[in-house]
Amino acid sequence: MKPFTRDWLRRNLFSDAFSSVTTLALLAAALWWLPGLIDWLLLQAVFRPDAAACEAANHAGACWGVVAEKYRVILFGRYPYEEQWRPLLATVLLLLAILAGGMRLLPRNALLAAWALALPGFLLLMGGGGFGLSPVGSDLWGGLPLTLLLATLGMLLALPLALLVALGRQSSLPLLRGLCTLYVELVRGVPLISVLFLASFLFPIILPQGTSIDVLLRVQGGIVLFAAAYLSETIRGGLQGVPAGQRDAAAALGLGRWQAMRWIILPQALRAVVPSMMNSAVSIFKDTSLVTVVSMYELTGALSLALAGDAEWRSYHLEGYLFIGLTYWIGCYAMSRFSRGLEQAASMSRAMP
Repeated sequence: MKPFTRDWLRRNLFSDAFSSVTTLALLAAALWWLPGLIDWLLLQAVFRPDAAACEAANHAGACWGVVAEKYRVILFGRYPYEEQWRPLLATVLLLLAILAGGMRLLPRNALLAAWALALPGFLLLMGGGGFGLSPVGSDLWGGLPLTLLLATLGMLLALPLALLVALGRQSSLPLLRGLCTLYVELVRGVPLISVLFLASFLFPIILPQGTSIDVLLRVQGGIVLFAAAYLSETIRGGLQGVPAGQRDAAAALGLGRWQAMRWIILPQALRAVVPSMMNSAVSIFKDTSLVTVVSMYELTGALSLALAGDAEWRSYHLEGYLFIGLTYWIGCYAMSRFSRGLEQAASMSRAMP
């Protein structure tokens, strides 16, 4: 049904008395509040990177000039200024791979090949050290490329680990089942920020003398382990939701346990939990902002870095956070649309004879 038709409005906004009153109250609040917001956001706003003009406006309008002035630091953090074409190209390369997978623009083999090129290409562009690119340490990575890397690798690496843990929790071996349960309960019982502190500060202490692991790898590993614990419970719920008759039918066809799991049980379980898995992906994407506490300057940390040493622009942090919030919203909205497409494709595959 097309939105904003009479039937759509009646069904979604005026279906009963409570819904009608709520809709009218929200509409009245919007009419009261939106004019002033639009005036501050657009009509009285300063868009050029002119600190004097922003100061003259005296916060009567938004100072978007801070974004125009500091966007390179916000998007790329401390990455060397003259080399910032590299994180830009790396970000575009990774986004194209994500887009190709999300919109199913390529067949499966071509998509796997695209990812096999995109991830090494991203790391090569960011780190350098080959093909004439000067090396840049991971401590200088930041902004949007770091956010995308942590979120993408976090989901890609957490998914197979979560699948193994979910299967382990259904194992008939008590030791394996107990170890998987212990891992899930331990990780889910602590906040992500404590996992990041553990990976960044405590883990190097317990390593043998002279052994060192890059902080980016440690933080990425912490995010993967944290996300896998939650994803494993989502997948386990999907496995438990598959009717027992499916296993009986697979056994009647002569399929072994792992064959039945591969061809019958897992496809149904994974299709059933697509919305929950995408919720986890959205959470991982947003939770990357926590790496700021371990001195990694992703989007939110890069904004603090951009404004910390500049007295002219320091008072306009609200506009910077609104810009970052819009960036996160675009990413989360794109993932929600991708999730809806996956749900529709799964529904069509179930409906087909």
